[in-house]
Amino acid sequence: MSFVTGLLLIDAPASALNNLGNVPGARDENIVGVKMIRAKDGAYPYVSAQAFRYWLRTTLERAGIGWQAAPIYREKKVAYTDANPIRYWDDDLFGYMRAPSKKADAVEARAADESRAEETSTTETVTRVSPFRVSTLVSIAPVNIVDDFGVMSRHEGNPVPHEHQFYRTTLKGLFSLDLHASGTFSYRQKTGYLNLDGVRIEEVKKVAGVEHLEAEKSYRLPLAERVQRISALFEGLARLEGGAKQALHYTDVAPALVLLAVTRGGNHIFGHCVGASARGLPELKIDALKEALTVFADDILSNVYVGWVEGYLDEERARFEAALAEDGALTDFAAKIKVSHPRQAFQSLVADLKDPANKEWLA
Repeated sequence: MSFVTGLLLIDAPASALNNLGNVPGARDENIVGVKMIRAKDGAYPYVSAQAFRYWLRTTLERAGIGWQAAPIYREKKVAYTDANPIRYWDDDLFGYMRAPSKKADAVEARAADESRAEETSTTETVTRVSPFRVSTLVSIAPVNIVDDFGVMSRHEGNPVPHEHQFYRTTLKGLFSLDLHASGTFSYRQKTGYLNLDGVRIEEVKKVAGVEHLEAEKSYRLPLAERVQRISALFEGLARLEGGAKQALHYTDVAPALVLLAVTRGGNHIFGHCVGASARGLPELKIDALKEALTVFADDILSNVYVGWVEGYLDEERARFEAALAEDGALTDFAAKIKVSHPRQAFQSLVADLKDPANKEWLA
């Protein structure tokens, strides 16, 4: 099986992108803290994978790229999407679990809700493991958390004090997309793999060009449809927007650097290729990248696409380009490494996915 394996960096020069609410034990109740991992060497701010996926799904819905988002339904304390990967691209690529209540009052409430007129009927619990996987976005090095003091003073009387935390760092995240699973829907009687019940099976059969993979008990959408969904996903990653405290810190969360390739197997081969220098600054680890490219040469099916924003880590970029030049540490891999802007890197990957010569990547 083939996967798109990627690493991204988000430049957070003065940010509070994912917060935990009031700080436990703080001297005042109106201190808003950032999420962080406390380790022996200091505090590592992070953005949860749930928040990152929310940013991406919201970006995809608003980007005007034709993304087909699933409607969300609520039953008391339970919420779920329509769980129809045939119609909705986020149900396909982000997965789902749907087990609507069979209690009489719940059934009656669903029937009476006019907003559910287009809902896909569900005859049994359906679940789908997400083909798109992401890590927590974590600071590359421990940082000093800043406590910022402010006041609300636009009213008569005493000002109202408040505080919030923020930080300056680079966040690193990993992501992976299972190309085989994208647009391929199983009806195996196994948790996470029963993507289709009887209703959904009948619907997918009506799709023009659908392929029945009888041996693995799955249905697969036509190649062009699958690539269209994948292309939109990566366009959303390139345009990523979101994060807390944007009115105060306005952080651009679109990746400033990405490193990605199509690989055989889902293990992440680039996870240790970017880290922190002795000064806590982002560093592309040339030797680690060279080792990954050497050891996993047979597992790297595509070019290696490096997206790097001009003006970001210029000295590191110059060092990387020198390593690609004649007699550099990465000279032997220079023909395979394609350097461009992050958005262009994603576009180059998608262009290669569309190439009929590479159709086995999605097999």
